[in-house]
Amino acid sequence: MRWRTLLGSALLLVTASACGPAHVSPTDSLVTRASATDHLTIGIRFDAPGLSEHTVDGRFAGFDVDVATFVASELGVPAKGITWRETTSATRETDLTSGAVDLVVASYSITDKRKQVVSFAGPYFTTGQDLLVRRTSADIAGPEALNGRRLCSVTGSTPAQQVKDKFAQAVQLVEYPRYSDCVTALLAGQIDAVTTDAVILAGYVARDPELLKIVGKPFSKENYGIGLRKDDTQGVAAVDDAIRKMISSGEWLRSLNANIGPSGYQLPPPPEVPSK
Repeated sequence: MRWRTLLGSALLLVTASACGPAHVSPTDSLVTRASATDHLTIGIRFDAPGLSEHTVDGRFAGFDVDVATFVASELGVPAKGITWRETTSATRETDLTSGAVDLVVASYSITDKRKQVVSFAGPYFTTGQDLLVRRTSADIAGPEALNGRRLCSVTGSTPAQQVKDKFAQAVQLVEYPRYSDCVTALLAGQIDAVTTDAVILAGYVARDPELLKIVGKPFSKENYGIGLRKDDTQGVAAVDDAIRKMISSGEWLRSLNANIGPSGYQLPPPPEVPSK
């Protein structure tokens, strides 16, 4: 009788293993991981109003959040199957390469340098670098006016250094971990301007329109892409298809109007997603 009991236990173990969750390797395509687990961990910013924000009531809201949710849905992962993880300018690449996240949708500009480390789908949005100043700062009309002034950007990003290199060699650069820290310092008079992409700055204007403004003279072109692990060609193709569908369905514009429109920021036309 004992051998029958042991045999039955063994069969139960085999059956349980066969019915358990599929084994997924970190090297598997995003498409495989999404299909096998019905779950994705997506890296977003938590402090970019209009784009991606963790609100005080615990929600995640913004255009990037809508894009990420739409893409996940097209990969077969419902909203309840998404784990949102905060990522920053300084950690986006390592979050992807370490496997901490499956995707990064975080105002992530596509650059040749970054493409050496990660792969990109998209672009899903196009913007340009600009300046955020106090509404009373009538004398700052562009980056050339920043000599001798204090300019803030976030650790791990390049916009402030670009201003120093190209427009105002005597500008004083200040770095904080988050754009919200820069904006707080701007409102307190501790710095004179914040620089990053105009659409990011627009979210802060929408929050405090009586105190802040965007200069309105973009001086770069930034194509936002969705970051994936390096060489995941199947994943890139699937995410590209999802972006195209979001644009053609009208959901792309609807989300922009809802999240960015109130700032008065002039919305760009949808980008063309090239075949890769």
